[in-house]
Amino acid sequence: MSYKRWNFIAIFLFGIGLVIGLVAPANLTSMAILEKFSDLLSPFSLITAMFIFIKNASALLLSFVLSPIFCFVPILALTVNGWLLAIVSAKVIQEKSLGYILAGLLPHGIFELPALILGEAAALSFGTMVMLSLFKKEGRKLMPSLFKQNLRYLMLALALLLPAAIIETYITPLLLS
Repeated sequence: MSYKRWNFIAIFLFGIGLVIGLVAPANLTSMAILEKFSDLLSPFSLITAMFIFIKNASALLLSFVLSPIFCFVPILALTVNGWLLAIVSAKVIQEKSLGYILAGLLPHGIFELPALILGEAAALSFGTMVMLSLFKKEGRKLMPSLFKQNLRYLMLALALLLPAAIIETYITPLLLS
């Protein structure tokens, strides 16, 4: 399957999470935990940018490594991220405005969302490739080249996370203040 299809699958799974977050009522008591955690990170701090990058990069790497287990982690990562984005956005729009959420998400989101989609698509492709190679001999022959391709897309996704973390730390707080 072409990598383009894996991207569409990743976007579809993220979209399912968005729809679930918008349609299904969520228990927002966990929002208090997120707010307390965000208080620990200060804007305009290199430590904050490093933390955001390392957190996002390690999540993508873990998803990639664990993807051969029925692609469970990438599927979960995409749907949960979509769900979280939807419920947090809905809550912020209620309390603030649509402009506020757009100012908070768009600057770094133009890097972070493609990174999530590219990285998780690579994880889905890799996980499926490994599972199929267990049952098909010809799949084993394709593994090295497909692994390199997936690794390239994963590296591109990781590279996109760096400007996203910098923008989230240094520019987003200016736009929200």
